[in-house]
Amino acid sequence: MNEAESEPELISIIEGPTPNFMPTGHETLQSIYEGPIELATAVCELRTNTGASIIDRCTEAWEERRPVKLEFPDANRNPQRIGVVSMQLREREEGEVLMLWVISPVQPFFLNKEDADSMDDFDLSDFDFDDDPLF
Repeated sequence: MNEAESEPELISIIEGPTPNFMPTGHETLQSIYEGPIELATAVCELRTNTGASIIDRCTEAWEERRPVKLEFPDANRNPQRIGVVSMQLREREEGEVLMLWVISPVQPFFLNKEDADSMDDFDLSDFDFDDDPLF
């Protein structure tokens, strides 16, 4: 696989707030993210005017076995990337909404402070998710 083939397809949020990631049931996408480390799934909604073309680009990337990632600014406006495993376009009164199901190590989406403090001994630096073609 050459370098261009492993480049992720990006869905970039250029302006607007950080997406609101809502947890999904643990069993929802287990077959997709099952592996040696525990991953959390979440879903978010993004308003878009180009939903069909985003789905086309991502479908093509998945067919080429390239990862798809959502790129968004966090609360401090620092760029973040997270793996996308599924998507669906829906029509709402306010326009098109792209539903994205994403995965991330552990549960950074919805941990409260007490839960985060109890995970201090968990070190994600042992894992290189950017080099893994499935993420």
